[in-house]
Amino acid sequence: MSASAPRPAMRSRKRPPQWRQINFPARGIRQLTPLPRRPMRQRARDVWDRVRVIVRSPVLWGLAAVWLAAWHRWWPAAAVAALLSAIFFIFRPHIRELEMRLEYDFATDSAEFLSTMSGLTGVPLVGGNRISIYNNGEEFYPAMLDAIAAAQYSVTMEQYIFTSGAVGRRFAEAFAGRARNGVAVKLLVDAVGGAAIGSELVRIMTDAGCQLRWFHPIRWYNLHRVNNRNHRKSILIDGRTAFTGGAGFQDHWLGAARDHSEWRDTQIRIDGPAVVPLQTGFATNWLEVTGEALTGPRYFPVLEPAGDIEVQTVLSSPKGDLFTASILYSLGILCARTSILIANPYFVPGPRTLELMEDAVARGVRIQAMIAGESSDTWLARANSTRLYGRIVEAGVELYEYMPTMLHQKTMIVDDLWAAIGTANFDHRSFRLNEESIVSLYDPVIVEQMRETFEADLQRCRRVDLNRWRKRGLAKRTGERIAALLQDQV
Repeated sequence: MSASAPRPAMRSRKRPPQWRQINFPARGIRQLTPLPRRPMRQRARDVWDRVRVIVRSPVLWGLAAVWLAAWHRWWPAAAVAALLSAIFFIFRPHIRELEMRLEYDFATDSAEFLSTMSGLTGVPLVGGNRISIYNNGEEFYPAMLDAIAAAQYSVTMEQYIFTSGAVGRRFAEAFAGRARNGVAVKLLVDAVGGAAIGSELVRIMTDAGCQLRWFHPIRWYNLHRVNNRNHRKSILIDGRTAFTGGAGFQDHWLGAARDHSEWRDTQIRIDGPAVVPLQTGFATNWLEVTGEALTGPRYFPVLEPAGDIEVQTVLSSPKGDLFTASILYSLGILCARTSILIANPYFVPGPRTLELMEDAVARGVRIQAMIAGESSDTWLARANSTRLYGRIVEAGVELYEYMPTMLHQKTMIVDDLWAAIGTANFDHRSFRLNEESIVSLYDPVIVEQMRETFEADLQRCRRVDLNRWRKRGLAKRTGERIAALLQDQV
């Protein structure tokens, strides 16, 4: 080829768009690589998690329905399989547990504990609050009714349990009385937990001008959210005072836990700025249900300090995967150094939570868990809990069953420094499926009061004996295996 001959044109390669030109240096890629997962201990693995996934697979039952209909013309069996597929899709399990590790070692008595708790939950510790704790219905029901009677501008309520009876009527008439006096009364009741409210109580409240709405009623067009319930139990007065805790409106909360007819429970009253998150939780759910946004000083007044206690009020919700109840409990266990006291009716910890507890015991933490005993109101929760007794005790946890009546409070005390009280049970449903609220505080006086109450309740408990548990009968073991298939619904 001569020097003057034209050089053949080279095929130009089209450059990718700018947004596709991503050039990470190798060092950057290494930095973006996540930390290696800590393998779950073999002993902590639960075979029933795998069985549950297989037995309750909507895809498996859907394929079975197609196979039965297309190849065998077994229409009744195909219809049953299709129905099971739809049910298991709606109630599909969320078995993934929270993975939590500390990048740095810090304890509950450090500033890092409080800052991390605030950072993970998105809620700061707020000062200027006054706290009162009430044990059992003979203490908290009169205090709640007196506060409602003093309302001047608004009463807002989120409630899971609202039934007909003496307690339900008392509160219905209290709400109605304030509405007739021009107070804005907005009541949000869970459609499942409040199903036994009765038409008479509804009429008493609505005729007086109360606005009563149902959270997630069961309708054909909203079956996708029927498994997400509002388990919060809060009453807010003028946006300044709040009550929350384990108790609903039902007659078995009356009294002082003297016998099986009087449940053991605890409520907390907050006066001060820490009320705002509870009102925010109500306002968010009220907006979802009604489309009405609550505004102005009637619901969100400017709050002056009412005391000197620092409080963190957190909301847990399946919306946006805000599983703050699980985060709060897990971080407390992870940072404990001397003691953990848990009082909770439904104690069904997952495998990774059991690992956290086992690690805590190994570093010298004494864990005492007080749970509902033979008076438990829910067979499913009781069976799933007793099935795990062996693994819980082997992890080093001292497990106690409350004997006189149904234990229903939800409290946790860590290192005699930090405490939490609220609506969340220690189970998958509260951690993943329910709307919950928890109040945590860092105050030595209140924490000491809660510890004394815990120790008094402990005197009415029976410690779980591992040998006795192993000798339980075949019928109980079989029931526990069946209940394990629905563990994620507890």
